[in-house]
Amino acid sequence: MQEFIFRNPTKLIFGKGQLERLKEEVPRYGKKVLLVYGGGSIKRNGLYDEVMKMLGEIGAEVAELPGVEPNPRVSTVRKGVDICKREGIEFLLAVGGGSVIDCTKAIAAGAKFDGDPWEFITKKAPVTGALPFGTVLTLAATGSEMNSGSVITNWETKEKYGWGSPFTFPQFSILDPTYTMTVPKDHTVYGIVDMMSHVFEQYFHHTPNTPLQDRMCEAVLKTVIETAPKLINDLENYELRETIMYSGTIALNGFLQMGVRGDWATHNIEHAVSAVYDIPHAGGLAILFPNWMKHVLDENVSRFAQLAVRVFDVDPAGKSERDVALEGIERLREFWSSLGAPSRLADYGIGEENLELMADKAMAFGEFGRFKTLNRDDVLAILRASL
Repeated sequence: MQEFIFRNPTKLIFGKGQLERLKEEVPRYGKKVLLVYGGGSIKRNGLYDEVMKMLGEIGAEVAELPGVEPNPRVSTVRKGVDICKREGIEFLLAVGGGSVIDCTKAIAAGAKFDGDPWEFITKKAPVTGALPFGTVLTLAATGSEMNSGSVITNWETKEKYGWGSPFTFPQFSILDPTYTMTVPKDHTVYGIVDMMSHVFEQYFHHTPNTPLQDRMCEAVLKTVIETAPKLINDLENYELRETIMYSGTIALNGFLQMGVRGDWATHNIEHAVSAVYDIPHAGGLAILFPNWMKHVLDENVSRFAQLAVRVFDVDPAGKSERDVALEGIERLREFWSSLGAPSRLADYGIGEENLELMADKAMAFGEFGRFKTLNRDDVLAILRASL
């Protein structure tokens, strides 16, 4: 494995009834709080009222930024930065899913940045600091509650990029599975696809001697595969929600990638697709990932065969290693389809008309991918296979 230094400073507060911890955690950072949330589900399920009550009990002065989009916009980030600077905000609280948390990270960094946030999102300027922030997670999916990464969209220019900084780890994250029990089936499925995709991005690498990393990735995948079908048929089951929520956090909090460097090409392609079409991120991943796998299979057939046998229970008897690998990829596609995830770009009404544009967007920073370095022709081939 590769040399590594690991640090994750986020305090994870997990379990039923843990929202009360807000009253202990928030006062450590200040009384002027910006509450960031999305389209209103936290008001419908009562979480907003609970959070506001607790903030009131500690004497917090609360400003609000509602309406964060599923693919959070830099325009919304700018609004949040303006509020922070105008109101002298000392602490941000993200209440929602990964999109809300990603937006909050950009606001926190932007509040300490002398310039437009898009500059550091596009890596034209470094992040030099960030306001402290915490999260209350309502959707198991992105792992953003325990990492420093964020993805932001510029809808005006049709660009969507991932970025991150050591300054943008949450100070704390409260994860009570109770608040995910009202998440509808489609968004539950998207979350499952997203967390599995995060594991795949870290699993596919060429670093030798990673038996423990491999087994940890496989354990998360097996757990999700065993739990997901039960959950989508029993959406208010606390134990199943608990398992999926914890899996989503472990999938992208840095534990699985110690000593390895993952690929991340599929995420880059999907960002280009959803920058142009504004489709659900995980929906795009469900479509693209099996086609990326087939495209890069010959880079390391043995690794795909290992995944097929260990995770998807493919019987290798009497089969070539390549056939085992291909069967594993097909079982992944079948599994996601069985949950209700899309399998073709046509499921979102996407045809050939913007393939060239999406390929250009994906190539914004040049060739990419560590398992197999992709060029523009590779991206186009994967997109065409996904139609």
